This record gives sequence, C-alpha cells and structure tokens, in this order.
Amino acid sequence: MAELEEPPPRRKRLLVLASTYPRWRGDHEPGFVHELNRRLADDFAVHVICPHAPGAARFEVMDGVSIHRFRYAPENLESLVQDGGILANLKRSRWKWGLVPFFFLGLIIACWRCVREIEPHAIHAHWIFPQGLAIALLSVFSRSLPPFLITSHGGDLFGLRGRTFRLLKRWVLRRARAITVVSQPMVEVLVKLEVPLNEISVIPMGVDFSHRFSVDRGKQRIAGQILFVGRLVEKKGVKYLIEALPVIRARVPGAHLVVVGGGPELGALAAQVCSLELRDCVEFRGPLPQCALPELYQYASVFVAPFIDADSGDKEGLGLVTVEAIACGCPVVVGDVSVVADIFLDTEMEMRAIPGSPGSLAEKVTNVLLSPDEAVRRTAAIRERLEQKMGWISVANRYGELLRDVGGRAWSR
Repeated sequence: MAELEEPPPRRKRLLVLASTYPRWRGDHEPGFVHELNRRLADDFAVHVICPHAPGAARFEVMDGVSIHRFRYAPENLESLVQDGGILANLKRSRWKWGLVPFFFLGLIIACWRCVREIEPHAIHAHWIFPQGLAIALLSVFSRSLPPFLITSHGGDLFGLRGRTFRLLKRWVLRRARAITVVSQPMVEVLVKLEVPLNEISVIPMGVDFSHRFSVDRGKQRIAGQILFVGRLVEKKGVKYLIEALPVIRARVPGAHLVVVGGGPELGALAAQVCSLELRDCVEFRGPLPQCALPELYQYASVFVAPFIDADSGDKEGLGLVTVEAIACGCPVVVGDVSVVADIFLDTEMEMRAIPGSPGSLAEKVTNVLLSPDEAVRRTAAIRERLEQKMGWISVANRYGELLRDVGGRAWSR
C-alpha cells in the first residue's frame, strides 16, 4: 500500500487594512504596503481591504494577495485616496469631507464581512486613521475579533492635531496588541500618547535592493539632471527646490529639474516655475508607475528630497524614495528633518540641507553636481549599510515574526 503523503500545512490567515494601495498592476500610487504583503504571502494567506477607485476591480488576486475593494460612493466620485492621500485631498477639495462618513462606513462593513468570512488569525491595520480606528471600534463590539497590529506611516501620527484627535489616537493605540512605526522619531510621539515602549517596534518599509532598485553601471548619468519623485504636497518642500534652481544654475549652467509625481501643489509649483522664468529647465512629468522609477534614479545626477515639517503638523514618516534612489547608486540631498537620522549617520552631513532653506539646498546640490565621482563613491558606502537595514528580506522577516507573536494563541487554531 502506497504511503500517504501528509497534506501541506494550511497558511495562517492575515487580514490587512490599507488606504493607499495599487489600483492595478503598474499603478503609480505608492505600492509599499503591497510589496510587504506579497512577501508575507509566502507564509500567510493574505487578504487586503482597501477602497475602490475608478477602473479598479472589486476583487482580484495580485502576486498571491487577495484584494477586496469596498465601495463608498458612485464610481466617478471615489477620489478620496488617490493623488496625494486622504488628508491632502480633504485640504484641496472641501467637498470631499462629504465622502468621509460613507468611506468609514464602507470600511467598517467590509471589515466585518471579511472577519466573518475568512476568520483571520490576526489583523494588520496600516495607518491609525481610518483603518486603526475602524478595527478598534469593531473590537469593542466583537469578542471574537482577532488581535491586531497597527502600523503608522507618519502623516496619521504627526498630522490631525488637537485634543480630540490626541484622545482618539491614544484610545485606538491602546486597543492594539502591538504598534509599529517606520522611523525612530515617531516613537517619541507615541510615548507622549502614553503608549508603553514595550509595545512599539520600529520597522521601516523595505526597498528591493537586489532586483528593482539596483545599480546599473551600463547607464551614464545625465550631467546636471536633478530629480524629485513624490507626492506634490507641502511636507515634500518642492517649492524650495524650485527657488534654489537659479542659484544652482549660476554655478552649473546645464542644471535642470525633473519632477515626477502629482498632488494638490502642482498648480502652485507650475506658476512658481513661470514666475521665475524656469520653464526651459523644469519638467513636470506627472505620476509614473513604480516600474519606471529605477531608470530615472539610474540616469539622474542627483536626487533631491527637500523635506520640511508642514504647517499642518504633517511630517515625513520615512522618505522611502530617498532610499530607492540610493539603492540605484544615485547621490541624494535631503531636507534635514528628524526622520533623516534613520537613513544617514551623524557623520554623513554632505547630503543634508537645512529644511526650508533654498540657499542650503543650492549649496548641497551644487557640490554634488561639481564633484559627481566623489558623490557616487559616498553613496555606494551608504547603500551597503542601508541594504542590511531596509532590504525587503530583513523587513518582511521582522513583520512576519511580529505578526506571529501578535496572533499568539490564535495561530494554534
């Protein structure tokens, strides 16, 4: 009689909640949550709940991840999340506040249905609001709800100030089994919200150093090309880079700026370019799919992320595009906000400019453009260090271990 093979063990079920998520393969919307999920799918049966958007499927399986998109308005009005994120969209278009209650209700219903249908062993909520709030509310009314992990990416923690939001954040975070943040400065904010240190882990989102974002020595960098990639929102500080460009061009006449991304500040930035008579040396390319970014990093002479702390309180959570550029061997200059300390050592000051200072940006960018070989060598050393810390293998393993710990006894079901 033939020996019967044991069936392979069933993967534990993980439910993930997110706002920003690719609408389809090759979408230009930030894909860091999906990049984590598709790696976790090797060990977990991953189901994602995220908002629907025009042109997206209600349900699909992408890279082994089951994606459930909830409706919250007529399709042509489902625009609360894309092109800048929820907070930026609410600031830009006040009428979108009318979508918020329907968005939150749709999220709650979708969570409740998925919990009943797939019976997850653990839940991972990306962002305190609205995902963390939704799952915390459900935990009040359902004792059978599995334990959950909340990950804050920055804007949800630094923004939404005031006593009411502070109390809400504290209540939501207290109901979580564990909390992760993507950079060390965020820990201080959580401690002020009375979150115990032993419940906080600092785990960044990862970067694919091995394949997608890698050094291509066959490509020649374009002399004088300055690159920015990201959402066009206040905390990115792009207006200060544009203001610095005439000073840079006075020393490097061929310097020109390529801006990749969209968002609420596009109109104001385009007007600034016209007023400074820089139309011949600034190119707005709009949002591009993730697969197009490595080549941009590989050809640019310098990548600039002129971060600032926004007046609204919003701050950069990690600045992942900076790490992507470094992974491609591209020298970088960044606004020296608190999160930058998670990427650069205290001795690596050559690429750190004073936030909101066009003069400081001009000085740092000019130094890179005038000494490109030295800048590339410096970047190579930083790349080697960051790969150990922020490569996807390391990051996904840490999240996997934490989620197994969060699930606890539920994993034995």
